[in-house]
Amino acid sequence: MGRVLVFAFTILVGAAAVAAQDAKPLRQADDRYKADILVVVAHPDDEAATTPYLARALDEGKRCAVAYGTRGSSGENQTGAEQAASLGAIREIEARRSLAHFGITNVWFLGGKDTASQDVLQSLANWDHGAALENLVRIVRLTRPDVILTFMPGTFIGEDHGDHQAAGVLATEAFDLAGDPTIFPSQVAAPLRRLEPYLENLQPWQPKKIYYFPDAERDDIFKDKGPAYSVKDISKSAHKAYWRMALEGFLAHQTQAKGYIDRISKMTDAEIEKLAQTDGWGDSIRFVLGKSLVGGSVTGDMFEGVAPGAILFHPPERATEPKQPELSIELAGPWNFYAQFRRAHALTHLPHPEPPEIALQLGTALVIPLWVHNETGSAQEITLAADLPSGWTLVSGTGKFSVAAHQTAAARVEINLPPLTDNAPRKIDAQEITVRAEAQGKSIGVVKLRVEPRKRSLPE
Repeated sequence: MGRVLVFAFTILVGAAAVAAQDAKPLRQADDRYKADILVVVAHPDDEAATTPYLARALDEGKRCAVAYGTRGSSGENQTGAEQAASLGAIREIEARRSLAHFGITNVWFLGGKDTASQDVLQSLANWDHGAALENLVRIVRLTRPDVILTFMPGTFIGEDHGDHQAAGVLATEAFDLAGDPTIFPSQVAAPLRRLEPYLENLQPWQPKKIYYFPDAERDDIFKDKGPAYSVKDISKSAHKAYWRMALEGFLAHQTQAKGYIDRISKMTDAEIEKLAQTDGWGDSIRFVLGKSLVGGSVTGDMFEGVAPGAILFHPPERATEPKQPELSIELAGPWNFYAQFRRAHALTHLPHPEPPEIALQLGTALVIPLWVHNETGSAQEITLAADLPSGWTLVSGTGKFSVAAHQTAAARVEINLPPLTDNAPRKIDAQEITVRAEAQGKSIGVVKLRVEPRKRSLPE
């Protein structure tokens, strides 16, 4: 009897071993594309705003990937005759070569169209906002980054390119949406049959932190809002300063900077180091903390509090919209959009200028978009007036207007800047424009906009 039990036990153990050997592991996400850091920018060469830090992060063993909103097809071409889509194809190659200098090969393009303005809403429209967002959410789910780095979503005096802003908007939206399985659900559904081409079998992914870098000239409002890193430290792998590695990577962008690159090629190391101090390569690199879902201090290292593995989806808590009086006006356009955007994405702490601001080229027009709110039970007559600096000319938009009951109406005040002259300075001190609104002889609101006239600027 004992022999029978031993024999039976042996059979059971053997069967269990065979069953264990026959178990097939289910496929997991492709680890070749896992990123610790995902950089989201607008055009080839924008990555240069982060490469001094990326060189350091790669030294520390971090995996980096980059997503571009566009191929930069509206840029200039200092090396050849190609323009439009052909230029975009060249600039894509330049971007890949630049990043390969650092060992970054996971690079994606969202397919947006390069849009030369300062209006983020124009860029989002021209990029096909929904399609670009779907593509970026896909890239976040594919790369599963712990940290996202992107442009500051906001309007500031500076280059203030609308595409730069759009990259920051989309990156923020993807940060908040990629962990939600109900967003673009075909991406997270598994196909039911082989070679089914629509369902992607990705997993929802919640990034842990998002940091911004501003496209602004002033830096006082960004001080101590996030970590700062020296770019003068020496790379352990390349044995040169991180700023020098960043500059060498930038040399791939011949179409946009051939003249600058040719000038550098004739310089000694000492001359290049001196130039770097004036061109920004030799400065420290600073970021602004947008969100951390894993704790850590505001100015601490980007990876403070970050542990391996996934975290739960964390939808943002929308801030309450301030209550408006029954009759009021407010600045509309991108400025109003950002006020709502910060509330919707729990980013009300982000620095932004007050009053709102923009830089414009002399000899062009400034359009101030307005919302006029009438929450009363009857139509109201609203009077708009504008206070302008000397030399500025009112074109249209002031006077008396009627707004129906329980309606919000769009209005616009158009103003011509002083003319552009040959001896105009590169930029002039910023001027303040004031639009005042009255109803029944009483003020219902004032809108202010700070405008810096320049010799050259992107259009509004």
